[in-house]
Amino acid sequence: MLNLHIACDHAGFELKEAVKSKLHEELTALGLTIVDHGTNSSESCDYPLFANAACQAVTAEKSVGLLICGTGIGMSMVANRHQGIRAALCTTELHAKLARRHNNANVLCLGARMTGSELAKAIILAFFAEHFEGGRHQRRIDLFSK
Repeated sequence: MLNLHIACDHAGFELKEAVKSKLHEELTALGLTIVDHGTNSSESCDYPLFANAACQAVTAEKSVGLLICGTGIGMSMVANRHQGIRAALCTTELHAKLARRHNNANVLCLGARMTGSELAKAIILAFFAEHFEGGRHQRRIDLFSK
């Protein structure tokens, strides 16, 4: 099993909770165990605190993550400042599939105010069901830190 580190801000709280309850079986079938880094309410909070905690765990474990805020933009900006994180803000299932296949994305970012819950669930399952193709894509990823 691989840990799926999830975190959100106040705007993403409801979607995060829905993911935990409604996608638990599907994510477990994909070999993922959910580890929740908060926030634990819809009270206003500072999203970088939660994104940083999840990203630190992802890099330490060479695991995967899911970050949710109002637009997904803030979480993705924070996540991509961490070395070893390749966060992708996805709005479609195809974005999610290609982010994994071609970019070896290890963190999915979603905007709870931008993406309906049913589409968000489909994006999440598409992202975590995919695998990196390697090959020419690895060569390109290797250029990220040059």
